[in-house]
Amino acid sequence: MNHNYCIILAGGVGTRFWPMSRESKPKQFLVVDNSGKTLLQHTFERMSRVIDPQNIYIATQNRYSDLVLEQLPATDADHLILEPLNKNTAPTILSATHFILDKDPDAVTVVTPSDHIIAEPDLFDEAIRIATDYAATHDALVTLGVVPTRADTNFGYIQISGGPSSGSAGVPIKAKTFTEKPDADLAKVFVESGEFLWNSGIFIWKGSTIIKEIERCCPEISRAWTAAATIDAFYAASPRISIDYAVMEKSDKVWILPAKFRWNDVGTWNAFYEHHLRHSKGNNVSEIAGPTILKENNGDIFYSDQPRKLTVVRGLENFIIVDTDDVLLICPRDDKTLQDTISELNLPELEEYR
Repeated sequence: MNHNYCIILAGGVGTRFWPMSRESKPKQFLVVDNSGKTLLQHTFERMSRVIDPQNIYIATQNRYSDLVLEQLPATDADHLILEPLNKNTAPTILSATHFILDKDPDAVTVVTPSDHIIAEPDLFDEAIRIATDYAATHDALVTLGVVPTRADTNFGYIQISGGPSSGSAGVPIKAKTFTEKPDADLAKVFVESGEFLWNSGIFIWKGSTIIKEIERCCPEISRAWTAAATIDAFYAASPRISIDYAVMEKSDKVWILPAKFRWNDVGTWNAFYEHHLRHSKGNNVSEIAGPTILKENNGDIFYSDQPRKLTVVRGLENFIIVDTDDVLLICPRDDKTLQDTISELNLPELEEYR
């Protein structure tokens, strides 16, 4: 029997990628490259190379179930694990893992976000095979680590044991410390040290191992699961917390496999910029459906899905301009400034634009 399974996390709202990503259609359901495929479709195809498609399950919010089935026609409703509320990743991973363990008590699960861009498929496949083999024979929480290219505050960082040179062995390394989304100064220290890798958010472990670690590190989630008579009751009682904060920062069972493939989490506009810059001319990223006049700009992102509208921009530096049918965003290309701006959407009169 094949004991390898995959849980694709596809329930996030993707607020940091607004206004391209909306509550009604978050970024995992969007096309962000020239392939014509959505991020969710890319993720499912990627995981299908290394996990039997019959062992792949999609965890998503109830309201996105039709979108998932529409974009993944080979998947049926039996392979959806539905969330009545958005409580972040830890409650979702607990409920999805219990669902799989009921089918196979020996399950090894790969948990992956649905909004990543990963190049060099052979290297990715090799990493998953190494990690699943290791997790199957060790009581370990394995995560794939990526060598950081910048001091980004949107990712978690894991310090590897043995110093910078220990990451070249091609096998999981015991994690020394785990820090979720540090501030800018600390992220800079991490990158300059050479001892820290980005936490890709791709986890591999035995189902039984992660259930025990959630119970040990974040018992309030386990108590909510045990006490609840229904999934709705569990989500209502569970805290809203990520698996990083709930378990990975606290566990002494974290191992990291340095990844050799190119990886990008397009969860923010700056990540979008970093990914698309290598495919663009100059120092700007332009994804505009209509005609343009763009001059004397530097470090900018231009996005428009309006084919009949002329876009004219001159003399801007490090800005983001996003033009959709109901929103025009003009903002400095800075994650904190953008997050502060997006927070204004919480006003009741702006609900229709979320």
